[in-house]
Amino acid sequence: QLQASGGGSVQPGGTLRLSCTASGFSLGDYAVAWFRRAPGKEREAVSCRSSDGSIYYSDTLKSRFTMAMDNAKNTVYLQMSSLKPEDTAIYYCASTKPYGSKCPLFAFDSWGQGTLVTVSS
Repeated sequence: QLQASGGGSVQPGGTLRLSCTASGFSLGDYAVAWFRRAPGKEREAVSCRSSDGSIYYSDTLKSRFTMAMDNAKNTVYLQMSSLKPEDTAIYYCASTKPYGSKCPLFAFDSWGQGTLVTVSS
């Protein structure tokens, strides 16, 4: 089971850190990703950490978002900075079985409940 948290309201230019904690399995042994769905838009992938520790980002977000894992806490984080109104979305974490260094976005089949991020002045 995945539990996402850390969402909230922030002004443009602000920062926020999201957390995704796993229970019942070791998150580091799996591929885990952050996705988001903005109002009226399709879900998009934000970042992904493969089971071997490789981290990938959306090209449009990699300069502002950082994904990291704390194995001791069985938690992955998404540090978001220089937030923009267009970052407003529900952010989800998801996991799938290990694929080595790969992050096949189609394969994510275990989802957390989502956490809402609102960027507004």
